[in-house]
Amino acid sequence: MSKKPSKALRGKRRWIGCEYEDFETRKELEDYLSVIPVKLYDMDNGRCVISVSLGNYEYVKQKLALGQVVSVTSSGKIKLVRERLGLAKRVRKR
Repeated sequence: MSKKPSKALRGKRRWIGCEYEDFETRKELEDYLSVIPVKLYDMDNGRCVISVSLGNYEYVKQKLALGQVVSVTSSGKIKLVRERLGLAKRVRKR
């Protein structure tokens, strides 16, 4: 088994907190976001948290400014984005 890369060698990412309208299901929102290089993490009451690699951050911010999903806040820590949006921490199923 290979050794896990150190924190400095892992890919860097930014977390973006967004507000949206007109999406009823997670699948609809994921389909809308599929044209930009992001991953949807949380979704609740018209707010969502997405993850983007640091290299694509500026491109994604520009794309979000033009669409139905609008960026409200961003950070390198998901905890801060969730606090700013008022979202509760998601419980992991084991």
